[in-house]
Amino acid sequence: MPLGGLRAMLVRRTLPHRDRTLVGAWCFADHFGPSTTPMDVAPHPHCGLQTVTWLFDGEVEHRDSAGNVQLVRPGEVNLMTAGNGISHSEVSRSDNLRGVQLWVAQPDVDRNGTNGFDHFTTPVTQLPVMAGEASARVFVGSLAGATSPVRTFTPLVAAQLELSPGTAVDVEVDPAFEHAVLLDDGDLTIAPGDAMEEEALVLQHAELGLVDPGREHIRFMSGDSPARAILIGGTPLDEDIVMWWNFVARTHEEVVAARDEWQADTGRFGRVEGYDGQIDRIPAPELPPVRLKPRKPRPKRVE
Repeated sequence: MPLGGLRAMLVRRTLPHRDRTLVGAWCFADHFGPSTTPMDVAPHPHCGLQTVTWLFDGEVEHRDSAGNVQLVRPGEVNLMTAGNGISHSEVSRSDNLRGVQLWVAQPDVDRNGTNGFDHFTTPVTQLPVMAGEASARVFVGSLAGATSPVRTFTPLVAAQLELSPGTAVDVEVDPAFEHAVLLDDGDLTIAPGDAMEEEALVLQHAELGLVDPGREHIRFMSGDSPARAILIGGTPLDEDIVMWWNFVARTHEEVVAARDEWQADTGRFGRVEGYDGQIDRIPAPELPPVRLKPRKPRPKRVE
């Protein structure tokens, strides 16, 4: 699907899909690149969520209506908290862009709060392996003894994992979390907990492999080429959400109100200063001719 208008680059949406709409509070995952088509996403609104930008290659400039301007590069994370409302733009400042855009649904108690922004440069953490070499960059939460300081509202984790060819590594995870693994590059097989070899899941490029709670570790096994993947997870979000366009709400009426306020430029989402694209802001699409319903998980389990 296109991202950013008529001359947009293409992205692959891996979450939500028909088998799973949430992984913890993670409610959205786009995988993009490698692409030489520039990213130029004009100012657009968000509410009730956090956006997480993580790059494998390239540079992206973030600007938001709270006045934050930040270039994000590989190994760095940009996390924007929307709360009751914020708007932002994202523009690539280099060629060969590749990465993921992730969203987190804010819990009901926090989703109407103030907006915010975090930026963090992650260190490389070497993982103990049975064979080969493996490392992690933890950009949300804690994993393998490393912790990211970016703010979250529910227990979460997100990390980039890299494995050399022929590597097998057991990564300890929180058994209270549900997890997902998104393969960016290479050959990768995952086996949750004490799963037998025949129960292991061989991931395809840009595919999301799901792991239910109750597992204390996930085994990652690379093939004949290096592998790079994103691990996300969190405690199950026991709230139904209504997600449409760039809004995460709880009811149809809330989405309608957010759309109307963006279109009317009431000030709820502010204005992004310094964006130099062809349009000032992205207009909201028309609402579907049916009532929006809450999204509920229908898990496809990896036992």
